[in-house]
Amino acid sequence: MRKIIAIGGGELRERTTLQIDEYIAKLAQEHAGENRPYALFIPTASHDYMPYYNTFHKVYTGVFNIKTDVALTVFKEADMEKIKTKFEKADVIYVGGGDTVFMMEHWKKSGLLPLIEDAYRRGVVIAGLSAGAICWFSDIYTDSTAALGEGDKYAMFKGLNWINGIISPHYGARMLDFDKIVCYNYDCAYGIEDNAALVIEDEKIVGSVTSGGKVWKIERKDGDVTKTEIAEL
Repeated sequence: MRKIIAIGGGELRERTTLQIDEYIAKLAQEHAGENRPYALFIPTASHDYMPYYNTFHKVYTGVFNIKTDVALTVFKEADMEKIKTKFEKADVIYVGGGDTVFMMEHWKKSGLLPLIEDAYRRGVVIAGLSAGAICWFSDIYTDSTAALGEGDKYAMFKGLNWINGIISPHYGARMLDFDKIVCYNYDCAYGIEDNAALVIEDEKIVGSVTSGGKVWKIERKDGDVTKTEIAEL
């Protein structure tokens, strides 16, 4: 089964997403079977910011006893054979937050995207926060500079289109703007608050996991929007 755990936002360092991380860790252990789970962190969206990986390691190894590694490709030419080996060992791939548009474009140029897609098709758990949550969808609400017009804080942009849907991370902070876009342009969309995650199996939304936040299905009806909370698993 193909799984994506899309986390709307939160702070790994402050462990605000810990209940979601625990859910991801259990999935990684199930995938690993009797072996120690292995998690591969992809910090492309933060331009390979190593303190971000260090925080990930402290949580996933220190709390959940998962072996971690990192795929670095931004500032030097990567040894793709070594990185491919890391992907082959992974039980979970965690994509960090940052600049979504830069990340997607860099994945395509660097050769990371086919490795991520192959792992996904093999049933490796894909998890990600903010940029790492929304990139899989067909249409994403982002603050990436490359997507913005003059004076814009956020804008719609095309995602990787693995999941057919319109999505916003950090929904609590972007609610009013995103709801207006949905009202005028779309029949249905999803908003993921910080410290909440949308769970997707075989490209279908099946529920949510929370560390305090909520996930919403937003629908346009009669010129207005209605919201339904996505049930927790």
